[in-house]
Amino acid sequence: MEYHPPPFFRQGPSALARLAAFATLSILLLVLDARFRLLERGRFALATVLYPLQRAAHAPGDAASHATRYAVDQRILIDENARLRIAQLDAAKTNLRTAHLEAENVNLRGLLAMRERLPVQAVAAELLYDARDPFTRKVIIDKGVSHGVKGGMVVMDAAGVIGQVTRAYPFISEVSLLTDKNQAIPVQVVRNGLRAVAYGGSTGSASEPREARAMELRFLAANADVREGDVLVTSGIDGTYLPGLPVATVVKIEREAGYAFAKIVCSPAAGVDRFGQVLVLTTEIALPAPPPQGDGEEKSVKGKRKKPRAEGTSGPDASSKAKAR
Repeated sequence: MEYHPPPFFRQGPSALARLAAFATLSILLLVLDARFRLLERGRFALATVLYPLQRAAHAPGDAASHATRYAVDQRILIDENARLRIAQLDAAKTNLRTAHLEAENVNLRGLLAMRERLPVQAVAAELLYDARDPFTRKVIIDKGVSHGVKGGMVVMDAAGVIGQVTRAYPFISEVSLLTDKNQAIPVQVVRNGLRAVAYGGSTGSASEPREARAMELRFLAANADVREGDVLVTSGIDGTYLPGLPVATVVKIEREAGYAFAKIVCSPAAGVDRFGQVLVLTTEIALPAPPPQGDGEEKSVKGKRKKPRAEGTSGPDASSKAKAR
């Protein structure tokens, strides 16, 4: 009589044999997939079949997340709308005052027969990347000569001037930031109208914060009327920068008795390290040409140069006078 053990006690391959078989199969599938990509279609088909199940599994969590986010967004929108209404009222008041001042300015300039201010025109640009030279502070923007950008034009953001176009190519341009060591910009103190020149780069100690070491007012006397917190704007006397553009704020002043000049450190008003979109001012200031020198001035200069020779003791007249004596 043939005896068969019950299914519970039926013995199959050993555990080690099964481990070796499955390991071999796994390695074979990995090699086939890596070399011949045989399982790629299978994965795509499996992912397509399982996608509805995955969405269904994530649906309760997504619904709860959306509900929470909706409530938070509603609260944020309500608060933001309230702030925007207050800001709109303040802006309306400022716009009314600005319109009144502009009309008054036009009237006064007409009475004094002064030149009208130039209309400001600008081209919007976006920062692409920083320049490759680590020893300079330059960036590349996505506007060039084909968009009306030229070398020397002013670049600014919503807070103030950030630099100047130093090289313009057909489709991109290079902008040197105010904090570059080779940059200089003529400025004016808003409080008292004092004019100076702000230079980029730092000559201070490394312990100072980076923002405070960005710019410096040089060659100002130690007793110059400059205070911490003074706002600096462009003076416009160089013919490149329009007057009145925000540049920097004075953050530190050092006056030493042994030095003739004060050390004045400034922080840029614009986000020279944080901007992404900028404006390139395409308005060009036309400076009057210097008056040409006339012929009368040249003749007078030549006459003055020849006068000492005519009054000298040498010459035929002087010798004849000496013989007569």
